Amino acid sequence: MKELERDLGLPSVLAISIGAMIGSGIFILPALALEIAGPAVVLAYLLAGLLVIPAALSKSEMATAMPEAGGTYIYIERGMGPLLGTIAGVGTWFSLSFKGALALVGGVPYLLLLFDLPLQPVALGLATLLILVNVVGAKQTGRLQLAIVVVMLAALGWFAAGSAPSAQSANYAGFFDAGLDGLLAATGLVFVSYAGVTKVASIAEEVEDPGRNIPLGILGSLAFTTLLYVAIVAVLVGITDPGSVAGSLTPVAVAADVTLGRAGVVAVIFAAILALVSTANAGILSSSRYPFAMSRDQLAPPSLSAVSERFGTPVTSITLTGAVLLALIAFVPILEIAKLASAFQIMVFALINVAVVAFREGDAAYDPAFTSPLYPWMQLFGAVTGLLLLTQMGPVALAGAAVITLGSVGWYLGYVRPRVRRDGVATDAIRRQVGRNALTDVEAEAGERTHTVLVALTKAVGETRERSLVAMAADVVRPHDGRVLVVRFEEIPDQAPLTESATAQSPADRSFEQRVEALADEFDVAVEADEIVSHDTKHAIVNVAENHGADAVVAEHEPLRLRSRLLGDPVDWVVRHAPCDVFLVDNVGYDDPERVILAGDGSPYDPRAVSMAEAIATANDGHLSLWYPDDDADDTTKYRRTMADYRAALSTLLDVPVRVESLRTDGGRRADVLVRAGADHRLRAAILDERPHLPTPGCTTVTVYPVATRRPPLVRRLLERVVF
Repeated sequence: MKELERDLGLPSVLAISIGAMIGSGIFILPALALEIAGPAVVLAYLLAGLLVIPAALSKSEMATAMPEAGGTYIYIERGMGPLLGTIAGVGTWFSLSFKGALALVGGVPYLLLLFDLPLQPVALGLATLLILVNVVGAKQTGRLQLAIVVVMLAALGWFAAGSAPSAQSANYAGFFDAGLDGLLAATGLVFVSYAGVTKVASIAEEVEDPGRNIPLGILGSLAFTTLLYVAIVAVLVGITDPGSVAGSLTPVAVAADVTLGRAGVVAVIFAAILALVSTANAGILSSSRYPFAMSRDQLAPPSLSAVSERFGTPVTSITLTGAVLLALIAFVPILEIAKLASAFQIMVFALINVAVVAFREGDAAYDPAFTSPLYPWMQLFGAVTGLLLLTQMGPVALAGAAVITLGSVGWYLGYVRPRVRRDGVATDAIRRQVGRNALTDVEAEAGERTHTVLVALTKAVGETRERSLVAMAADVVRPHDGRVLVVRFEEIPDQAPLTESATAQSPADRSFEQRVEALADEFDVAVEADEIVSHDTKHAIVNVAENHGADAVVAEHEPLRLRSRLLGDPVDWVVRHAPCDVFLVDNVGYDDPERVILAGDGSPYDPRAVSMAEAIATANDGHLSLWYPDDDADDTTKYRRTMADYRAALSTLLDVPVRVESLRTDGGRRADVLVRAGADHRLRAAILDERPHLPTPGCTTVTVYPVATRRPPLVRRLLERVVF
């Protein structure tokens, strides 16, 4: 693949970053922010600059670790995965295009103070010129940007220095009249003034010595621009009558007319045009690299990553970006859309901070030349404050960001997902952490003792199946010198009274008790038998478990009939309400099972299921096989490696011989007992009887339902569903 030439030095990096910020942020937005916060707009600019620092540090770090074209997209895609990478790439591309169009349209009113020209044709002409400059090459772009920034800063410096002595303290009266809400709302509005500070990271592949020049360029330009913004806005407020500038299309020109006269106005107009043109220029340069980078990662059509033989630039990507820019200028109300895009930019800044945490906590190769100080508190601060600022943008901006997000998700599902099989560092880090938590739970489970197991017989199952259930329960309690309580439950209609005749023991009942209690010697555990008659079997089972302090209930699983699907399966009700674990058994025999299978669905095995499978294998001098699905073409290499590491670590924790086997569609070799975890018992699972999809094992199957107190926290279960 062709590489982009590294020919942008520190002066060009500073110029691009400063030029990307000093535009609408100083020449357009102060008038709008004054209407919201009054004189406190000065503090709003300072606060916004401080809140950008975490994202600037995070992006500087990631840019030195991955100096590639694409900037924000690259970092979020590598850190958070292709889905969020697509959202960040598409959204940031549009937001930068929107801001570039706003800069051109917003700069023309200053020009109209001198010449009687039509706004839209002039903006289109400037946009076309800048598109052509970007096509010619990044070196020419950097040189043009440097010249523009030098001239612009000279004019702004003259305005600030020449006007400062005329500032009146009376103009700052009522500084906090708008209150905290007004200050935060203004901060959210002017926050976009600093959005360009990290634009230079999107062209990191073309920067000389990126480990040095990128952090210096980003942090240096942020510090300089923040001080410049605060100084100019403070002067603007101080030299104009309260309220005279608010709402103006050319606020800096109005202020210059007060202190510097016609010459000052001309200088400010010239600076404003240069600043807004430089913002548009930097926007085209950086935004065009997003489809370029996405194309190289197969998140966009391959034509967008083609580099011109003649100019050495991604002409197709620049042309597409330019076409979007021209269309926006010609047909769309730019100011409103720019505000929407700004809201999305704040959200992307929050994701940037999260991405740094993902890289540092993940196991991917990550070696930045520059590292952010105060990690991870700086990143946490940036993510939280970014989301808080997002709430200040108003419902329309939030809705717009949602539309961009949904559109990006649609593109991902329709174009990206069929082509890309890749995981982000964060996804893999979460998987590994979930796996470590599961292993910790397995170790903790090993210390738990199962003293009493209730074998609940809800129907006549025959002596062989009855014996199998008792044998299984005995294997579970034997290591802990526990006991097995075998209870046969009989249900009579509600209208039939529980009289002595209904509860009197029959010869069959006495035979049952003798038969079961005789198993105590055979299985070398204490075995008790009993019969319970009730109007409601499911409540009776739960009550008996509570009264006897049972640690687990063993019962046969019954297929759901129509009545049970509509009114609820009694055994499933027991699962949801029992004060202990429940083991539902599809019983086809339990004769010294030596080959025990622990089946999973591709996520970490349930610790209670692991404990049950190990207990059966240990009691019968058998071995344990870890089954996992291996027929999903969507699985990534990173996922397979993570799960292999987890299964290897689990094998070392168990006290029985362990084999690891992929689950074949034919079920593989025959097992004696298969143990698996049951599905979460929500309404859908209860009605449809959903269970893990496995081949018919042809053996006794034990489905384990841990008591609620043993289940992982809700957040962890949600994470498992997302990342596995």
